[in-house]
Amino acid sequence: MVFQGVAGLAAFLLLAWLMGEHRRQVSLKLIATGIGVQLVTGLILLRLPVFRQFFMILNDGVMALEAATTAGTSFVFGFLGGAALPFAEAFPGASFILAFRALPLVLVISALSALLFHWRVLPLVVSGFSWCLRKTMGLGGAEGLGVSANVFVGMVESPLFVRPYLEKMTRSELFALMTAGMATIAGTVMVLYASILGDVIPGVMGHILTASIISVPAAVTVAKVMVPETASPTGGELVVDQPDAGSMDAVTRGTLQGVELLINIIAMLIVLVALVHLANTLLGLLPDIGGQAITLQRVLGRIMAPLAWLMGVPWQEAPAAGGLMGVKTILNEFLAYLELSRLQPGTLSDRSMLIMTYAMCGFANPGSLGIMIGGLGTMAPGRRSEIVSLGLRSVVAGTLATCMTGAVVGILAG
Repeated sequence: MVFQGVAGLAAFLLLAWLMGEHRRQVSLKLIATGIGVQLVTGLILLRLPVFRQFFMILNDGVMALEAATTAGTSFVFGFLGGAALPFAEAFPGASFILAFRALPLVLVISALSALLFHWRVLPLVVSGFSWCLRKTMGLGGAEGLGVSANVFVGMVESPLFVRPYLEKMTRSELFALMTAGMATIAGTVMVLYASILGDVIPGVMGHILTASIISVPAAVTVAKVMVPETASPTGGELVVDQPDAGSMDAVTRGTLQGVELLINIIAMLIVLVALVHLANTLLGLLPDIGGQAITLQRVLGRIMAPLAWLMGVPWQEAPAAGGLMGVKTILNEFLAYLELSRLQPGTLSDRSMLIMTYAMCGFANPGSLGIMIGGLGTMAPGRRSEIVSLGLRSVVAGTLATCMTGAVVGILAG
């Protein structure tokens, strides 16, 4: 199984190189450094007892946030939001309504993130990550800050840290920033996904946070293979855009941003689930294969099964894992994590579920591409055509980066 992961790392980088530009200028030293940083970071975060204990504390924090959110939703929505039921529940889980119970967590996390940013906690952490990337992988100041911010905020919010530098960043730096946005997830949904998977994967919050951290050097590596650096790095310092008047102002701003995100999530879920159902209905008109109806998940599973195998998933489980990866890539990671949480017991081993948790931890999908182009294009109008031209390639690069992260976990868990 370790061999699968090693072969996967080589295959994913080869694919990136074949789809890249200026192939002769790709730095082998950077590739070796990127893989080394991934492996060492994964080894430290996954194997050291002190970090395991830290991740258990994180999971307790998730439970506390869930309880706090339930207190708010119960007050506003009553039993729909988690308060005591005025009737007997027909079966366990029958009263759970996603829109009223799980999704409002986004509002709380968004408000807390804005508050931590106002208190300079998040900028300090981001600066620390940026320093590590500059020292290990030779990134420029602006690039390092923008890439690092993706561990904690979304693909549109992270460029705000370096907004004044976007117009003059090199093509390679701009692509690395876009790829990092596709290869990680925002802190606003990180806790939400942990709450969804909490019952099936022990210590999942720590794993999701680790996945986002490990995927940063993977994103940089893949980005530099596909679009190598041919100019001097862009320097830059942390920029605080539109500072809040006070803590309450930060909470208010974060809450309003959370409302927008929450509405977008609900709307996209309704539309995407409907489209999947429609696609499965149309595919159901075709003759059954193997005694089962053809579905979008089965088709995607067959197509992406080799990718799952290269990450270390046993071949007999690869079609199911590939189906999850397909849902994540074509639709979004939220639906993929929901599918993972609802798998029949025994479909995937614990090791394979862990690998897929890491491999699906990224925003790389067509919907996110539209959001990124809209956000970055507004912040850097002079680079809009270049951002659009790099858009689809950034989705591919982000997917390859999370696959590399899955392969690293497969190696360490093997």
